[in-house]
Amino acid sequence: MTPLRLGYLYGIGAYLLWGFFPLYLKLMRPAGSVEILAHRIVWSVVFVALLLGAMRNIGFLRALLRRPRALAGIGIAAVLIAVNWGAYIYGVTSDRVVETALGYFINPLVVMLLGVTVLHERLRATQWAALGIGGLAVVVLAVDYGRLPYLALVLAFSFAGYGLAKKRLGLPAAEGLFVESAVLALPALAYLGWLGASGDATFGQVSVGHTLLLVSAGAATAIPLLLFAGAANRLPLTNLGMIQYLAPILQLGFGVLIFHEPMPPARLAGFALVWAALIVFTVDALHNSRRTRRAATTMASPTPHPIPR
Repeated sequence: MTPLRLGYLYGIGAYLLWGFFPLYLKLMRPAGSVEILAHRIVWSVVFVALLLGAMRNIGFLRALLRRPRALAGIGIAAVLIAVNWGAYIYGVTSDRVVETALGYFINPLVVMLLGVTVLHERLRATQWAALGIGGLAVVVLAVDYGRLPYLALVLAFSFAGYGLAKKRLGLPAAEGLFVESAVLALPALAYLGWLGASGDATFGQVSVGHTLLLVSAGAATAIPLLLFAGAANRLPLTNLGMIQYLAPILQLGFGVLIFHEPMPPARLAGFALVWAALIVFTVDALHNSRRTRRAATTMASPTPHPIPR
């Protein structure tokens, strides 16, 4: 199998798993969103530690401890991913799956916005157009909801910020997830201990199946991230960006068709504007990618020399 085909399989696998996450989280009831988040953190540490042990790759920690700036960056990334996970779990368990899907639809637009405001990148006219349409969509959705779609915005900004932090850190997926989860593990364990002492914990109290679902949260967190890393190493960024819409499309479908969340005409119009912005963004990315490849091919081609007469 070619690396490109393997990259597509990894990418589709990652986004399919993320797309089915609402079904998985709904099964964890009656656990609350904070309890689910705490278990997700703790069991992620356990799962990835076992994985790194099997790969005999624990030694990276010694080198990392000698890099205080990297440790500070990991702390920031850990807080951002905890906010993202917590907001997503809360959205699903409070029957707002449609709004969580919106967050991941607008995430590419937020990434562009961070590129301008944080990295001082210059956008092309079509990218500005995509951002403008996305901003209009947020206004339409705010009118429909009677408030800003704050859950979607928190998801989009926290995940975009997390991606920016990860890009600057440059850690591999498994090692990065282990350290980020380890940073959050002590508060998570403290919360679970308090929950157990107060008699409000559902772990071990509901059923064997429920307990196993909470334990499996570590694997359910790590496996899509590892698949995503495998895809990112094999696919052009533009191709990977196209696949990312698979997850929010599935989440939106589950929210409307299975969980029967409302989709009034005004909300549908807001989503239509988001999709229009994403079409502009994707077409521009594809066009720019082709132009870059053509320029690289031209530069790599040898200059023909005149045939001596």
